[in-house]
Amino acid sequence: MHDHLTELLLCPKCHGDLVWKIEERLGAHMESGAARCTECGTEYPIRDGIGLFLLPDLPRDDLWQNVDSAIMRYLGENPAIERQLMDVPLESLGPADQFFRAMVLDEQGEFDLAAEAEARSREGSYTPEQLVCSDSQVEYVLELVSRHAGPIVDLASGRGHLVERLANLEDRLVVSTDFSPKVLRRNRRWLEHAGLYERVSLLAFDARRTPFQDSAVPVMTTYVGLPNIESPGDLLVELRRIVGGVFAAVHHFYPADDAANTGALKQFGLETLLLKDSATGSFDESGWHVEVANSCYGRSLPTPSSDLLEGASIDGLPVAETNLEWCVLVAN
Repeated sequence: MHDHLTELLLCPKCHGDLVWKIEERLGAHMESGAARCTECGTEYPIRDGIGLFLLPDLPRDDLWQNVDSAIMRYLGENPAIERQLMDVPLESLGPADQFFRAMVLDEQGEFDLAAEAEARSREGSYTPEQLVCSDSQVEYVLELVSRHAGPIVDLASGRGHLVERLANLEDRLVVSTDFSPKVLRRNRRWLEHAGLYERVSLLAFDARRTPFQDSAVPVMTTYVGLPNIESPGDLLVELRRIVGGVFAAVHHFYPADDAANTGALKQFGLETLLLKDSATGSFDESGWHVEVANSCYGRSLPTPSSDLLEGASIDGLPVAETNLEWCVLVAN
C-alpha cells in the first residue's frame, strides 16, 4: 500500500487515529509493518504490501479461498481429471472448464495463459448482448472518473478487471480492495506481471466497516461488487460516510416480474440491491443522490456447468433466462 493512504485511514473498529510502524518498503509502497489504533489498541498488519483491516466480529464467507482451495484439492486427489483440464487444447473444453483452467493457471503464475482461457470462457458463458452491455458500463465509468481528480478506490475488486483499466489511466493512483486477502495476493502477483503494481495499493477490509476517514474517498468505483457483499445491512450508510465525491457502480437489475430469478434473489438475500426500486430506494434512504445512467438491456442465461468438476458452475445467477438492465449507478 502507498504512503499516501496513511493520511486517509482510521481504525475501522472505533474510528480512532492510527500510528504506523513500517518495517519494509518497496519504492512508495509499504510492504510490511503495522498500524495501531491509539484509542482501542487494535493492530492492523501490513503483509506482502497489503493493508489488512479486517475485523473478526463481522461474519463473511471467503468464496475465493473456498473455491480455489476446493478445486486445487480436488485436482490433487484426481490427477486424471487434472490432466483432462490442463493438458488438452483449450478450445476442446467447455466454457466453465476454461474458467477453472484459468483459475489453476493463475495459481501457477501463468497469467497470460490464464487471461487467454478466461477470455475464451467469457465468450462462451455470456450472451453477446450481455457482453456488449457490460463493456459499455466499464467505458462509461472510465470516462466518468477521468473528470474527477484524486485517487480511485475500487470496492470489492475481485480478480481486478476494472482495476486494470483504471490503473492504465494517466497519472491516477488506484486502491484495489476486497475482503479476501487471498484474491489480493493473487492480484499483487498479476499487477507486478502487468507492470501496474506501482500505481495500485491493496487493502483488505469489510465494506460494511471500512478503514477510511469521513469523506476521505474522492472517487469510488465497483464492478458488480455491491451484490457480492454478504448481509449488507448499513453498507450504503458506511459508503456514504467515506465517499466525499462520486461513487460509480457498474450494476445490473433483474426484472421485478421475473418470478424464477426474483425467488432466487430472495433465497440468497440479494433482492434489496438487485431489484431497481428497492436499490434506488436504499440509496435515497442512506443519504445519497443516485442516478441510473447508461442503461442497456441484454439477454442473460444461466452460466454453463463444468463437464469435469461435478456440480461446479461459474455464476449462481441467473437461474433462468432473463433480460438484465445493465447500468452505472452514479451516486453522490
